Amino acid sequence: MKPFGYVRPATLREAAQAHAAHPGSRYLGGGTNLVDLMKLGVERPGTLVDLSRLPLHAIEERPGGALLIGATARAADVAAHPLVRTRYPALAQALLAGASAQLRNVATTGGNLLQRTRCTYFQDLSKACNKRAPGTGCSALDGIHRDHAVLGHSTHCVATHPSDMAVALAAFDADVELYGVHGTRTVPATAFHRLPGDHPERDTEIRDGEIVTGVLLPPAAPGARSRYRKARDRASFAFALASVAVVLDVDPEEGLVRHAALAFGGLAHRPWRATAAERALTGARPTPDTFRRAVDAELAEARPLRDNAFKVTLARNLACDVLGALATP
Repeated sequence: MKPFGYVRPATLREAAQAHAAHPGSRYLGGGTNLVDLMKLGVERPGTLVDLSRLPLHAIEERPGGALLIGATARAADVAAHPLVRTRYPALAQALLAGASAQLRNVATTGGNLLQRTRCTYFQDLSKACNKRAPGTGCSALDGIHRDHAVLGHSTHCVATHPSDMAVALAAFDADVELYGVHGTRTVPATAFHRLPGDHPERDTEIRDGEIVTGVLLPPAAPGARSRYRKARDRASFAFALASVAVVLDVDPEEGLVRHAALAFGGLAHRPWRATAAERALTGARPTPDTFRRAVDAELAEARPLRDNAFKVTLARNLACDVLGALATP
């Protein structure tokens, strides 16, 4: 076992300073992903900076109806919160689909956003992986890639992002709040995670030493309905082969779509916001043909690998099914 240091700061400022003072350190939330990677030898931090005791666990309504979810709020608490369940049901559904009850009692909101891919080649130190060791290659390209990306991938990486929660946050146009030694800033959830490009080792747009302090959900539209659906290999705890979060608002008088937001999970290196589908849906009548054409317009961009073309059909069927359910009074 590789020894490591441990720091438990009392404030955000102390946490950022501790990270800066210990090069190669990592922030620790619930540890449900980081500790596993340390056991595998993928992560080898010299110091862990424990954020779990910082006052970042609140789930509170903000003026105007927005909802702030603190970075150390546990997944179980977020999924069970009345305001989440009534205003943002797709988020509660995503969290409940994302892990076992035991993990939801430990995993944090910030840690969920920052979890690493579950690509087996990333986790296997004997295999080439540009995400783990830049410049070594991507074993998944010619290897086993049934679970891998069909959208937005590159020759350097075909891994997918594992979070269910992040998919729902992207559909709800949430913002991620960050704190660092140079101050605070906000990044839209749709832009927080990166596509692999030439640098798949960079999962997010977070800057070195920054801390996720919370997630801000905008006020829910009064007439909008939302839902999250996930397809996986088994009904128990498993990562998505494909998933979709949909927010849909249909004008009851005009019978036209006033607002549509779709985000796919399990298809790309980040939650995939389906902007082409949204454009096709907005102002249209919510019919099965409309849904199919809109989703096909988005998935036309897909570039399946040798063994995962089924994901395109799976994602199409999931999205159309959810859209149909939400459009039904």
